[in-house]
Order: sequence, then structure tokens, then C-alpha cells
Amino acid sequence: MPHAYQTEAQEFCQSWLSGQTLFTLHTSGSTGTPKPIQLTRAQMQASARLTGRTLGLQAGDTSLVCLNIRYVAGIMMLVRGLELGLSMTIIEPSSNPLADFDPTNVAFDFTALVPLQLQTILTQTPEKLPILNRMKAILVGGAATSPALEEALQVITSPVYATYGMTETVSHIALRRLNGPTATTVFTALEGVELGTDDRECLHIRSAATNFDLIQTNDVVELIDATHFRLLGRADTIINSGGVKIQPEQVEQIISNVLGQAGLFWRVLVVGRPDALLGQRVTALYEATEFARTAFFDEENVAQAIRQQLGTYAVPKESIFLRTTFVETATGKIDRKATEATVFSRPQS
Repeated sequence: MPHAYQTEAQEFCQSWLSGQTLFTLHTSGSTGTPKPIQLTRAQMQASARLTGRTLGLQAGDTSLVCLNIRYVAGIMMLVRGLELGLSMTIIEPSSNPLADFDPTNVAFDFTALVPLQLQTILTQTPEKLPILNRMKAILVGGAATSPALEEALQVITSPVYATYGMTETVSHIALRRLNGPTATTVFTALEGVELGTDDRECLHIRSAATNFDLIQTNDVVELIDATHFRLLGRADTIINSGGVKIQPEQVEQIISNVLGQAGLFWRVLVVGRPDALLGQRVTALYEATEFARTAFFDEENVAQAIRQQLGTYAVPKESIFLRTTFVETATGKIDRKATEATVFSRPQS
């Protein structure tokens, strides 16, 4: 581990062990400017212990810490290790955190990854699969998992969970099983987490980890019951096209399904662009080249799938194939606003 990163990790652990009671973290900036948030020791302890109970983690278990410790997901991996008595291996974040580990003699009980890390492990170093299969639990968060990745990770026999949470909730407050016979599209709240929605159908959360304050999100959900919900998208990304409200994340999911069936792993963003007739027209941005589009991509298959599931108004009226990658935040999430601003501030060929 590089010296500066090692020092930063050690300093946090020393602060925690010394009994520090207040910590300042920063949001990821995926939905706006990163902002500082103060969390208490009690909030972080409550979150760590709840994760431990939910996943059956015990003192002496081993964990691989490979998320950025400058943000809540990485910091909470350290807190879980310290609070639960886990033996931690801490490495600086990289696209393949298992690259330097020998699958014949390395075993971890627990880790948390972002989707890119898991995809890289499975596609570039499948020989590392035994390391994943020895774990009690694998968390995947920070960004949505694509349909293609969810299909690929079925080779993992250990439980793999998508996480839902944010800095304000001190990491995850709900999990969704991604593999095996109990895989689901529905998130289940952890014990003691109270859920509800506002008049926009946006989720709000209260728990010991929020200090029992009500945290109101902009995440549009289908609240199934008191502890289960399906994540639909964000209220601040909704497109109004011809008077019809369209949740772009749902369109992106359908497109990703079609791409995955064609063996394509492009990322896609759906945005609303000004339109004189419709108000906003649905526009799809693809992280792919023009050559790839003409060689392998059938837009009519995409249009048909969207039309069948969401209706005609949700079908993109325009598709743009980028020669550059999407703009990302420091934690690897797609920065929707910055990507859109970059794309439409210069001509695309």
C-alpha cells in the first residue's frame, strides 16, 4: 500500500481507537457538489454493528478493504473492522483489487466492491473466482449494477448483495441479493430501519445510524411494504416529454438489457434535451464508438423493448455515440450533470 494512503488509513484507525466522537466525511458528488457531513461515533457504530449482525460477521473474520477511505463506503469498512474485531487487509483502490492475490492460498470472509471492480475481476482475472467463493458476503455499491454484470456474477457461490445508502445514512441501510435462487429486484431494509415516502414517492429513512433523524432522499421508489422497496430512479432526473413523465433510469435498464443480450457492455445515460414540440426529447448517450454502433448495434431492438415496457414516449428520439468516456465522480459514479454538460458543450461526430 502506498505510504500516503497507508498513513491516512492508520491515522483514521488511531483516531477511532483513541475514542474520537465526531468525524467529517464528504458526499460523493454524484448528484451535486460534494459537501461535508458530520457523523457521530455512535451513528457509525450502529451502522457497523447492524451490518455485522445482518451478514453474520464475527470477531476474527478477515476483510479486504479496497474502497476509497476518503468516502463513507471505505471509512465504514475500517469502522466495521475495528468494531467487529475483523482482521483487515487494506489496499489502495484499483480496478482489480484481487490482481496481486494468489487464489490458491488467500482467503477473505468479507469485502465491499464497486461494480467496476467486480466486473474487472470476473472478465479479466476469472482465475481469482475462488477468492470470491470463500467469502461469507460480498457487498457491491457506489453505482448501479448493470444487467450484464448481474448475469456474469452468477458464477459466484458466495452471497453477493447490492447496497442502498449514502453518506447521510452512514453507508447502506438496505440490501438486495444479486445471485443465487434468492436473487431479487427488491431491496430489504436492515433491522430497525424505518422507511416511508413523500408526495413525490421519494424514499425517506430513519434509523439509529441517522441518529433517528428523518433523511429525505430524491430517490423515487416503489414502496412495497414497511421494509421492502424497488428503486426506480431519481426525482431530479425525470424527463417530461409531451406531458408524459419518464424515469430515465428505467429506460437505461431496458437498454442495458438489450445491450447485454448482444454481448455489449457499453454504459448508457438517458437525458432530456430541449424540444420545441415535446418540451423535452428523450436522448440516449452511449459510451461507445460510431464503428461499434454500425457493426454490432440494432437501435430498433432497443426501441421495440422500450416501447413494449414503457410506451412510445420513452423511446429515445436521438442517440449519441461518444468517443470519450462519461465524466465520473471521485468515487467512480457517473456524474450525470457533468457528462451532459460536456457532451452538449462540444460537437459530437
